[in-house]
Formats: sequence, C-alpha cells, structure tokens
Amino acid sequence: MSIEAIRYRPGLLELLDQRRLPAEEHWVGITDVHHAASAITDMVVRGAPAIAITAGYGMALAVRRGRVDRRQAQELLLAARPTAVNLRWILERLDQVPDARVEPEAIRLHREDLDTNRRIGMTGARVLPPGGVLTICNTGALATGGWGTALGVVRSLVCAGNAVHVWACETRPYLQGARLTAWECQREGIPCTLIADSMAGALMAEGRINSVVVGADRVAANGDAANKIGTYTLAVLAKHHGVPFYVAFPRSTLDLRCPNGQHIPIEERSPDELTTLRGVRIAPEGIHVWNPAFDVTPADLITGWITEDGLWTPETR
Repeated sequence: MSIEAIRYRPGLLELLDQRRLPAEEHWVGITDVHHAASAITDMVVRGAPAIAITAGYGMALAVRRGRVDRRQAQELLLAARPTAVNLRWILERLDQVPDARVEPEAIRLHREDLDTNRRIGMTGARVLPPGGVLTICNTGALATGGWGTALGVVRSLVCAGNAVHVWACETRPYLQGARLTAWECQREGIPCTLIADSMAGALMAEGRINSVVVGADRVAANGDAANKIGTYTLAVLAKHHGVPFYVAFPRSTLDLRCPNGQHIPIEERSPDELTTLRGVRIAPEGIHVWNPAFDVTPADLITGWITEDGLWTPETR
C-alpha cells in the first residue's frame, strides 16, 4: 500500500491535506486538540474512520499538553463532524483508559483500523462481482487508517486477480470522487473512469455497472445508512436497474443506539461549497443554498452490509 493520510509521532500529528489533492501533496502539522478539531471540520481530513483516528490523536495531544481537560476536549471533537459515529466511538474507547494510556491507545486504534479495513476488503471480495463498480465520494486509504472500506473492497478484488473497473462519481459539491478516488486509483494502477454524478443512471441503463459499493458515516440498527449526499440517489437507480448495492463499513460505524435513519443527525455545511469552486463564484450572490453533507439510504434498498466480521444483517430484516 503506497498511500497514507495520517502520521503520528509523540506530540505531533501530521495530516495529508485532502483539500489540496490532487494538485499538491501537502502535510499539515498539528500539535493541539483545537487544531485537530478544526482539521476535521475544515475537511483537511475526511472519511469516518480517518476522522475518528484524528480525534483519537487530538485527545492524545490534549492530554499531553494539559491545556484543555479531557471533557472539554471530547466536546470540542464531537462537535467537529456530528454525523460520523466513529468519532464518538473512539472517544468513548479512550475515555476508558487513564491519561498515561491515551496516546498509546490512540496509536493502537490507528493500527487496528488498518487491519479492520483489510478484513472488510476480504469480506467484500467474496461477494462483489468483478466488472464495473460504481462508487461515490472517497472510501479508500485517504478516508481511513489505510486500505479503505468500499474502495478497499475494490483493492482486494484487484489483489485477488479480478478484472475490475471503477466508475467514480465526481461527488459534488466537494468533489471527493474527482479529486481523491480518481487520484488513489491512478496512483495504484486501478482502472478508473470519472463521471459526473448525474451520469450514473445512464451508465446503469447501458449495462456497464455490475455493482455499486459505498461507505457509510453511520449505520442505524435497522440497516439504514448515512453516507455522502447522492448515495440515496444511486441506491434508487441501482434498485431500478437490478444492480446489487453494497455498503462497506467497520463495525465502529454501526450505531445500535440509533433505531433508524430518521434519528441520524445530518450535518449541513457552508453554502460556499456549493456557490464557489476553488474560490471562484459559480452562482449568483445572495442565492439561497441547501447543502446537507449526507443523505440516508433506507435498508430496503441495500443488498448487503460488508463488515470486517463478514456480512451483517439487521435483526429487523
């Protein structure tokens, strides 16, 4: 694996700035919990597992520097991206250890995520058919501790010798598919074609998609899944065209305290993400904007839930 997005050595967290990709590989150095929370909110780092790992290291920095108590640090990090339940999960794990163990535990959980993602990949490689795979946003090494969730399944298929072609939705408005998934695929030699989000239905109608695989920021107890805005649209299209639709995620993304998708908080982001592109205004001044970062795909549109422990099925199914 040639791609990593998070590095840590005692007292210094380094994040590959994903806002600057693919044009520039720039690393941001972080030494306190406030900067870690800002990096999550501002999407220097993104992807539910990567957000959680960053939050874990943010807690380690808070404990090391001692300028913010642990409860304040937790609240600061929890507010950074409210939809990704992995963030809450890792903070609850770290809450169970004394100060002296926070940093080594954060490091261990980072390594654990890489192993988890490889296992997700192995599970997915057993069920996902070869051929054309449609995905949205970025669910690869950049979004995790390494390897990836949905894109990690693709990596595992390729490693097993299967012929796979990724069709990457550009993923407006933040273009994680165009900027990040396409970059990862090119970097690792995975065949990939970039499409505008609105092209997915036409592509399925032509019979060029054999499966859809996406990630998730939170999966409710009944199987409803919150993922990048536009995922629900893909699920509806896949259902209409008889294309299997899979969600790949670590068990830390499963929120059994959340009964269904109606209870998942959906983050709304700045209008600037929709009205500007790389700092250039593309919409008229004063236009009203609705910019939710995620939507919820109902469980009845999902073919299977791919985890590190095998295929998961909601008890209600």
